[in-house]
Amino acid sequence: MSPLLYIFGFLALFTGICVVALFIRQRGRQDRAPFPENTRLLRAPGESVRRKLAQMDESFDTLFAAACLLPLLLASGTAALLTLVFSAQHWLTFAAVAIVWISPGTYLSRRLLALADRRRNTALGYFGELAVAEALDPLKATGHRVFHDVPGDGPAGKAFNLDHVVVGPAGVFAIETKTRRKGRARTGFMAHEIIYDGRALSYPWGEDTFGLDQARRQSEWLAGFLQQQLGRTVPVTPLLVFPGWFIIRKGLGPVNVLNPHELPAAIESRNAVPALDPAALDLISRQLEARCRDVEL
Repeated sequence: MSPLLYIFGFLALFTGICVVALFIRQRGRQDRAPFPENTRLLRAPGESVRRKLAQMDESFDTLFAAACLLPLLLASGTAALLTLVFSAQHWLTFAAVAIVWISPGTYLSRRLLALADRRRNTALGYFGELAVAEALDPLKATGHRVFHDVPGDGPAGKAFNLDHVVVGPAGVFAIETKTRRKGRARTGFMAHEIIYDGRALSYPWGEDTFGLDQARRQSEWLAGFLQQQLGRTVPVTPLLVFPGWFIIRKGLGPVNVLNPHELPAAIESRNAVPALDPAALDLISRQLEARCRDVEL
């Protein structure tokens, strides 16, 4: 029997074992856990982003294994088929093997690089949410409740998440975090500054209102949700936070734009006119906790 058939058979068996092992690993559940099966924890900062990163890591492992094994498996199978069945000449076998090897290898390599880029950007956003959560920690000592990654229900069942929600005497604060990489600045702009004129954001490279619109929509959803649950109007203030940036405010708008270090002072400064009594604070916190307590093993 030709050595090519031995090589092809070994690769096919090895690939099959790897696929089965990965399937069992993904489907397997952790046994003998020390927690009851119905244990649910509160969401940590960036929980939904963390889950995306975990999915990306699994996809990367699968793609990497496919990029290593699939071209080799296809190439060896093609060589064995052409040599033994069709008795093809060596140059034709070599050309076919090269095409079969390079084509899927190139495709899978591009997929891997694109996935690596997406993961790097997602990890940056995750780090930004952790930075904002750390800036909010001092508020807990003054009686504020802080919730992270609060699930929301959008139009047509499209889910979204509020990065952070703070509940205090001054009301409820819906915080949207945007972590932007610094790029080349235009003439007249600084590479580390974002200018807010009350209507739009001016980055070193251009202007947009995307983050402002998103923060406003999410605060409106939260206000409607709390009103529906509690039967009363609850003030919700939208905040847009840019970790690592210096914010220059040249106007007032419906959304307050801040650096994480400015968050505690901005929230506590409103406490001079309490809008929520302790009973309302407790009811709101219970509603948000019920939505956020869904992290399981």
